[in-house]
Amino acid sequence: MRILICEDSVLLREGLVRLLEDAGHEVVAALPDTDGLMDAVVDTDPELCILDVRLPPTFTDEGIRAALAIRAGHPSLPLLVLSQYVEERYASDLIAAQGGALGYLLKDRVADVAEFIESVQRIASGATVLDPEVVAQLLTRRNRDERMLRLTDRERTVLALIAEGKSNGAIAGLLFLSEASIEKHITAIFQKLGLEPEDGNRRVLAALAHIENTGVADAGNDYQGGVR
Repeated sequence: MRILICEDSVLLREGLVRLLEDAGHEVVAALPDTDGLMDAVVDTDPELCILDVRLPPTFTDEGIRAALAIRAGHPSLPLLVLSQYVEERYASDLIAAQGGALGYLLKDRVADVAEFIESVQRIASGATVLDPEVVAQLLTRRNRDERMLRLTDRERTVLALIAEGKSNGAIAGLLFLSEASIEKHITAIFQKLGLEPEDGNRRVLAALAHIENTGVADAGNDYQGGVR
C-alpha cells in the first residue's frame, strides 16, 4: 500500500521506511514535521498515514492536531498514531473523532516487526487497532469518570474546595451553608466514590479522585463567581 510517514526522529523515520518497504509497501513521503503535511496527503494520495503524537516545534500535540485535521479533510484515510507514552487525552480525542480506520500504538511495538506490520495491514483494511496499554488506561479513566458522575453539582463544588485544602468551616462560609450541611455533603461524596472508613484518609483520597479527573488547574472553578 501507499504510506505517508510524519516522524521527527531520523532513526525511527528511516527505520519505518525500511520496515515498510521490506514488507512490500511504498512510502510515498517521510516528513520530519507537519509543515507541508496536508499538501503531501493531497499530492501523494496515501492509503495510510503514520504520525508521531509529539512533533516540532513544541513537541506537545502537533501530531494529534495534524491527525484530527487529516480526519476532518480526509475522513476515510486510515491513520496510525505512534506515541512514546500512553497519553489518555490525546488518545481519547482521536478515538472520539468521526472517520475511518485508526491505530494508536506505543513506539515500543515497532520493535516486534511482524506484529507491527500486521497492525499496519489491519488498520489499512479498516480495523481499529489500539495498544493494550492505551485500552487499559482509558478503561481506568472511564471507571474514575463514572464515579465522579454520581456526584451532584453541589457535591462536585464541595469536592473541588476540599481538593484546595479548605476546611469544612471555610467551605461552609464560601457556599453560605452550615457546617452540618457540608458534613452531609462530604459523607455523600465518600459514599458515592466508594471510600470506606478503613481506606484511611478519605478526604485526601477524595481530593485525589477529583484532581485525577479534572486537573489541579480546574479545582474550584465550579464555585468561582459566587455560587449559592
